[in-house]
Amino acid sequence: DVTPEEEYLKSQTDSLQDVSKGSLFRLDSMHMLTKLRPFVHTFLKEASNLFEMYIYTMGERSYALEMEKLLDPGKGYFHSRVIAQDDCTQRHQKGLDVVLGQESAVLILDDTEQVWAKHMENLILMERYHFFASSCRQFGYNCKSLSQLKSDESGTDGALATILKVLKRIHSMFFDPELGNNLADRDVRQVLKAVRKEVLKGCKVVFSRVFPTKLPGESHHLWKMAEQLGATCSTEVDPLVTHVIAADTGTEKSRWAVRENKFLVNQGWIEAANYLWQKQPEENFPVNQMKSE
Repeated sequence: DVTPEEEYLKSQTDSLQDVSKGSLFRLDSMHMLTKLRPFVHTFLKEASNLFEMYIYTMGERSYALEMEKLLDPGKGYFHSRVIAQDDCTQRHQKGLDVVLGQESAVLILDDTEQVWAKHMENLILMERYHFFASSCRQFGYNCKSLSQLKSDESGTDGALATILKVLKRIHSMFFDPELGNNLADRDVRQVLKAVRKEVLKGCKVVFSRVFPTKLPGESHHLWKMAEQLGATCSTEVDPLVTHVIAADTGTEKSRWAVRENKFLVNQGWIEAANYLWQKQPEENFPVNQMKSE
């Protein structure tokens, strides 16, 4: 399902004879084009030295095995550890009950949060890779895809390179020799929580017109996300507030932020920190001007 702007892709697919050198593949047996994310080969090579890795998909096994061929042509990473739809024990949910290993030693990388309802503490949420226009449409994004823009995600600064650094740090902390010899007592979920809390440590944020007024702020996913990243959240401004997260510049709290020389940013600032695991430059997340009626 390619758009006219993506027709050029059909002539740029890579050979399936040596998949280690390509990234865009035409899988005729599945009637699909697929694109590997930049940096994926380096990511898998380095992560495989630290972790036992599984492919886990809600898709069918035939799809999973095709992806394994592309991701692991040398059969050195997954060793047939492939979990697909038929293996799941609960409909529309992924669970760790089909993974060999203690939950306290498992990390999950996924771009879909809802399917891990029972294992949120193990999850590292990945930003979706919207290379094709059909992907943007599927998830309701009214924007051009990377392929339509004839662009791609950065390999060195993109999602996989970012998460590889996080994984290395978590691995190092989990196996810290100063913690003694009893690995069974360690819990990677606590390590993940501690690393995540470093991201916005020292920030105190107030939200302005970001949540529906009927809901308590504490129950909103952005409030929870900010706290998980180590920020302190408040409903009222005070001298210790560092950031006002606002929907437009016309709110009372937005004007206060400008007057008091505090950072005024949109909610994307928190979401970007969540995906990139570090505080982002505030000037990249300006708040919209209030529209005059």
